[in-house]
Amino acid sequence: MSALKGRITGGLYGLGWGAVKKLPEPAAAALFRTIADRTWKRRGKSVLRLESNLARVVPDASAERLAELSKAGMRSYMRYWMESFRLPTWTPERIKASIDVKDTHHLTEGLDAGKGVIVALPHLGNWDLAGAWVTTDLKVPFTTVAERLEPATLYDRFVAYREGLGMEVLPHSGGAAFGTLARRLRAGGLICLVADRDLSASGVEVSFFGATARMPAGPALLAQQTGALLLPVTLWYDGTPVMGARVHPAIEVPEEGTRAEKTAAMTQGLADAFAGGIAEHPEDWHMLQRLWLDDLEPRGERT
Repeated sequence: MSALKGRITGGLYGLGWGAVKKLPEPAAAALFRTIADRTWKRRGKSVLRLESNLARVVPDASAERLAELSKAGMRSYMRYWMESFRLPTWTPERIKASIDVKDTHHLTEGLDAGKGVIVALPHLGNWDLAGAWVTTDLKVPFTTVAERLEPATLYDRFVAYREGLGMEVLPHSGGAAFGTLARRLRAGGLICLVADRDLSASGVEVSFFGATARMPAGPALLAQQTGALLLPVTLWYDGTPVMGARVHPAIEVPEEGTRAEKTAAMTQGLADAFAGGIAEHPEDWHMLQRLWLDDLEPRGERT
């Protein structure tokens, strides 16, 4: 990214965080719906990639149905941004009222046991809202990892935003974050990781909607190394102001096999849980990048 483009991007996000939260909520919602519809209508690269990904999720969908899903997907994605820009102004009561979490006992019982909990999520719904619910309603701090963004000022804004919601944010730089995450888990803490896309050499190959994709090994490796519970969580919108969420049963560590074999089996378990949630609410899966290996360019893609 050029320095000029970086400054412009950082400035636009700054404007979003500064201005959008001051708008009346109906006006903000209407604005972001308009942005979503205009973006969808232009049929740019991200929209076409979203539609291609949705074709994997809903293989029998007609072209018209895929277009409907991608339009709804862009509205869902823009709702995520609208909420995120406004989330720092929400009261704990508003946060609690904006999410309905099912099967919370998997999470609370794991935390009460004091053995550490790893929550792994796909790019569904609004994971920042889910995190804010954890810190405000459950009153449990947690640690997460953020990919370094360019420009650095944009990354700093994201870190400050998430820290303002009560999260500890570690930079995703090599393996440096892994040791800190392991220490938090051994102390009985909670970590939350978005874990449905990893195109690095360390990504684990999984079967996902009938084709091969790569997902990060970190959640499974951390569970094996620390004894922490590994819980998939899926999120969705249902046409109301309230976001739905489900905490799935723990992915168990296999009793037999090498570490690599156990990691592969556990990551596949996560992929299966993610696939179930995505199939139920495909329009809320914000995957606007290449994911499946046979969709990648010859040298792979790191965007």
